Amino acid sequence: MEGASLLPLAVVYLGAGVIAVPIARRFGLGSVLGYLLAGVLIGPFTLHLVSNHAGVMHFAEFGVVIMLFLIGMEVRPSRLWAMRGLLFGLGGAQVLATGLALAAAIMALGPGWRAALALGFILALSSTAVVLQTFAERGLQHTAAGTATFGILLFQDICTIPMFAALPLLAADGALSAVEPGGHGVLAGLPSWVHALAVLAAMAIIVVAGRYLTRPAFRFIANSHAREIFTASALLLVIAVTLLMEAVGLSSALGAFLAGVVLADSEYRRELESDIEPFRGLLLGLFFISVGVGLNLGFIAAHLALLAALVAGLMAVKFVVVFAVARAFHVDGRSASLTAAALSQGSEFAFVMLGVATAAGIIPEQTAVLATATVAISMALTPLALIAYKRWCSHNLSSAPEPENEAFDTRPDVIVAGFGRFGQIAARLLIVNGFKTSTLDASAEQVELVRRFGRRVYYGDATRLDLLKASGAADAKLLIVAIDDRDQAEALVEVATRHFPNLKILARAYDRRHAYRLLDKGAHGIERETFEASLALGAQALKSLGFKDSQAQRAAHLFRRHDANVFQKLAPLWKDEERFIIASRESSDRMNDLLAADIQAMLNEDSGTPGA
Repeated sequence: MEGASLLPLAVVYLGAGVIAVPIARRFGLGSVLGYLLAGVLIGPFTLHLVSNHAGVMHFAEFGVVIMLFLIGMEVRPSRLWAMRGLLFGLGGAQVLATGLALAAAIMALGPGWRAALALGFILALSSTAVVLQTFAERGLQHTAAGTATFGILLFQDICTIPMFAALPLLAADGALSAVEPGGHGVLAGLPSWVHALAVLAAMAIIVVAGRYLTRPAFRFIANSHAREIFTASALLLVIAVTLLMEAVGLSSALGAFLAGVVLADSEYRRELESDIEPFRGLLLGLFFISVGVGLNLGFIAAHLALLAALVAGLMAVKFVVVFAVARAFHVDGRSASLTAAALSQGSEFAFVMLGVATAAGIIPEQTAVLATATVAISMALTPLALIAYKRWCSHNLSSAPEPENEAFDTRPDVIVAGFGRFGQIAARLLIVNGFKTSTLDASAEQVELVRRFGRRVYYGDATRLDLLKASGAADAKLLIVAIDDRDQAEALVEVATRHFPNLKILARAYDRRHAYRLLDKGAHGIERETFEASLALGAQALKSLGFKDSQAQRAAHLFRRHDANVFQKLAPLWKDEERFIIASRESSDRMNDLLAADIQAMLNEDSGTPGA
């Protein structure tokens, strides 16, 4: 009965998103604002289709966890280390400066220093879900502003751990008992040193398991060729990390990010990203709808002037402080202002922290309600603030694009699908000439073998559109199809041609007929897999039989030229089996006669050579 009662709720949430998001995007408002508006419409203060959304909100927060896991897989440990100045310098300065500035402003309104300090640092955090989703939709992740914003948000997520631990210290003496002193979850009531050891143990488990256990596990699952099981294992990994983090009282989002970083060098990274991505989008949408449902329109209407002042004050203070900190760390003016506009709202973590602070007696309940409404409204206004910022920039600043940043994986020049004996040679030639490649292979054994030799190859079926997108097909210039399965190669060419029309495709063909099929599917160029090798061996055979090196090479060149002519002449007939066979026989006989005559003429030009 409980499951049946969830079905109408699912219909309401999904229906609201399906209707509101396309409309919002049609008017340039972005999907985040569409989800928030959908939540407001179905909430208890408008259409009253949803009343209690607490359970849905808790489930939807898993979307934030998945998002951090995917972000972690985009940041390899070496690059995370390279970002340490941005992460701890810019991020740390932002949290400290914003928290103190907001605390000072709140103290001026009357609350004591404990409440002001708690509120200041809680409100100093920004919404990872809103900002990163909005940046992704607008293609801003790889800009200087995107990198600075990501560094700050990541540090904020790290800060939630000490902030949760510090909140009980701000409680009045009589309220200390309201907060568990020895951790959260299974660690509740235990000494602090036990909690610290549990945290270190949890981190160690994630790192060790990510490095040494996931590879053989994913290899075993990949060899079963059951895609749905691979998807299930990816979700199981994220859920297990979430439960482990919650058990030791840490941020589940931070744990998921750490797990993603550990798996960033894994050959299964692309497949994991493609399998989890749909769940991320769906659950994040559910999270934003839940935030909209939670907006108490009656309370907002009753305190409209006060809330308007609080929201404006919060966003203004955060904008000014973040801009000043970013400029102090040598971020250019335009990127600093975009970062400040993006981070001017409150965080989803504020909802939880405000509840903890209220239970501890640090913040009065009425103040917490006002703060919760302020955070929710500021999150809803963020997409509008970015739209206003963009329009202001278009009128007041140069339209030159921001420089790209290398904090994330670089965009590939070439995607190589199939990294066997054929694809390896093509990819190595490109790499030594300075081109960035993204390589995929559908064989777990081949990926493991190649990685032993230090080659960066990812496991995955390149014919999947989502995996092609994750590999950078939208930005790449060239796709090399080196798959040895003929049907799979044709399917990949067809998918790439349909969805990435600007991507040039060069394909490996099994034989002449397969080459025609690949060209018919949309390939721009083909290479028969054994043609050049056979021709080279034939040239060596000629030299072994007495030809000079130059004569053997010229003979091979003549053969290649005549074969190309025959290939072109037979192209219109390849779909007609009978006509193609007849024409092939005739062309082969003609080619042999012409080739023999050309080679004989070449030999006659060289006096004293065999056959002269």
